[in-house]
Amino acid sequence: MRIAIVGAGAIGCVVGGLLTRAGRDVTLIDQWPEHVETMRRKGLRLSGTCGQHVIRVKAFHVHEAQSLAQPFEAVFIAVKSYDTEWATALGIRHLEPDGLAVDFQNGVNDERVAAIAGRHRTLGCVITIGAGMYEPGHAIRTDTSKIGFKIGELDGSDSERARRLVALLNDVAPAKVTTNLWGERWSKLTVNCMANPLAGLSGLGSAEIRSEPQPCRIAIEIAAEVIQAGRARGLEVEPIFGIEAQRFVDAAAGRGRAQVMADMAAGAKSLGSGRPSLLQDVMRGRRTEIDYLNGYVVEQGRLVGVKTPFNEAVVRRFRELGIGFTPDPKHLEPLALMLPR
Repeated sequence: MRIAIVGAGAIGCVVGGLLTRAGRDVTLIDQWPEHVETMRRKGLRLSGTCGQHVIRVKAFHVHEAQSLAQPFEAVFIAVKSYDTEWATALGIRHLEPDGLAVDFQNGVNDERVAAIAGRHRTLGCVITIGAGMYEPGHAIRTDTSKIGFKIGELDGSDSERARRLVALLNDVAPAKVTTNLWGERWSKLTVNCMANPLAGLSGLGSAEIRSEPQPCRIAIEIAAEVIQAGRARGLEVEPIFGIEAQRFVDAAAGRGRAQVMADMAAGAKSLGSGRPSLLQDVMRGRRTEIDYLNGYVVEQGRLVGVKTPFNEAVVRRFRELGIGFTPDPKHLEPLALMLPR
């Protein structure tokens, strides 16, 4: 299978690098010039929980994609949510007629990919591996996930092409087919809405968000709103951090909160020093995906009549601070004041 990854960020590089190392035919396409040039000169360096590797990869600048002559069997869309449309349009120009466009992103972008690629050749992939990138040409894997990828058809069917992608991604981390793509998406959205913005505001890492009392309590309130909005849409939200979704709703209402916090803290011990992608964006002075995470939940909540005050407050805080602010725990104070006593 010839594969293109549009968006060679931290996740794109970990996946593309390890697939290349396993002998797969992978082409990385990215918009960061220095990063592409570094990979060409020195190879792609991977470190962290995947081990130390320097891998010779095929890397192209976005403007060089026009020179790609042979079509791909699969294109992974691995850019930020706000770049979904152009990246998908670029990818499918180089896709075989019966090839697959794979939504390889945070957020709920499957329908946006399908609107351009066609639902008949769109697959979703919920990613549970973690990675960081702080310099060009070097990606760091940070997770020890038992399951790295959940591949699903938009209609919930169990297909042969989904199983082919599972076999492919097993070269990176354990993968499985899901027949509940939207429930898995909403579970991952809950994780992203809890951890990413709180880390981006405060500068705390993934483990600290789950283990320090104040951000952990805020995260539980955010999670309960996301879960309730998803359920109002008719979704069966899968467990979050291995914890049943209902327990977050109960904890926000004051029932079993201490045990949920303890379970979150226990799970945080396996996270190491990983930083959520939104914190990485804030540190680099980049636009964040807040409108496609917590902002999306606020939008969906309004459509189904579910109140989302904590998610609204998170979005408002980011808009107040703008682009280029310095993360600081004090940025969580307005959210902490909203916590029930």
